[in-house]
Amino acid sequence: MAVRAMIESGESFARLRVSPEASISVPLSIELLDREQVPTDLHRDIGGGARVRAGIEFNSAGQRVAYRVSSFRPGDPLGSSRMDPVRVPAADFIHLFKPLAAGQLRGITWLAPVLLRLHELDQFEDASLVKAKVAALFTGFITDPDGTAGGLSGSNSSGVLTVGMEPGSLIPLPPGTDIRFSTPTEHDAYAPFVKNHLRAVAAGMGSPYELLSGDLEGVTYSSIRAGLIEFRRRVEQLQHNVVVHLFCRPVWERFVRLAVLSGDLPAHDFDRNPTAYLGCEWLPPKFDYVDPKKDVEAEILAIDAGLKSRTQAISERGYDAENIDAEIASDKERADTLGLCFEPRQAPLQQDPANA
Repeated sequence: MAVRAMIESGESFARLRVSPEASISVPLSIELLDREQVPTDLHRDIGGGARVRAGIEFNSAGQRVAYRVSSFRPGDPLGSSRMDPVRVPAADFIHLFKPLAAGQLRGITWLAPVLLRLHELDQFEDASLVKAKVAALFTGFITDPDGTAGGLSGSNSSGVLTVGMEPGSLIPLPPGTDIRFSTPTEHDAYAPFVKNHLRAVAAGMGSPYELLSGDLEGVTYSSIRAGLIEFRRRVEQLQHNVVVHLFCRPVWERFVRLAVLSGDLPAHDFDRNPTAYLGCEWLPPKFDYVDPKKDVEAEILAIDAGLKSRTQAISERGYDAENIDAEIASDKERADTLGLCFEPRQAPLQQDPANA
């Protein structure tokens, strides 16, 4: 939800709350806030070089020390518009956004580069729908040079004759009378126009066109692989440099400290060596292979050539190498105990007694 809010609104906020009265062992809760609860129009000089800019309090050294947060969302019928924002220390607050310029204080929506194109595309689809409805109307025009035509069956309302037609019917017309039906022109550039617009939207969002539109027509293995590789690089950069750095790490650090203070995590040397407890490896969900056989064979060749390690290959797939090795050893031990053999395995090398 925090990442979704960051993409839609440009930023998201979360407050780390400690609730000693909670029934859980580690009394930590994460409260997601609406971006409007941190007013962007709040600017104030509080003296001594400290100031509030866009709802964020800075000290004289330019460091973020607190946030000014409203207790209610804008438009809350039970909220009060007269209540001043509450000061929340920055250590208890998480501000998740992707900075685009030096000195940027607040985030902007990721849809900003494509909002105009999306609005134009919506207008074009509305106009195309109206045109398709008009083209589907069955309308005829009676040509009567002498004005003597008459006797046609049907109901006449405001000069418009409504006639029911059945398949195979023959309707005699008076001499000199003719009926012509409207043939509206169809818009043959609908698909190319929509496709080009969606391609521009995908480029503005940094996403492959195939993922944004779901259109896999004409996609080849090479093209989809090239697009996905670049997209995965952007996602990994976002995961590790933005989400993990700004959101996950503060939550993990607060959780571990509370677990130590509550006694759920025995750590007698935490004060002397907190890094041993706060350090961890972040393994985001793995990306599925485009062609599993070729990709796995490429990884095997890279490992055999010494270009990467098994630990790196396993971590890239979202798993922990130590856990994988322990599971493999456990599976082999259980299979040997039960006398099972699923695949040929090489026997462990035995040391030569002469060289012992």
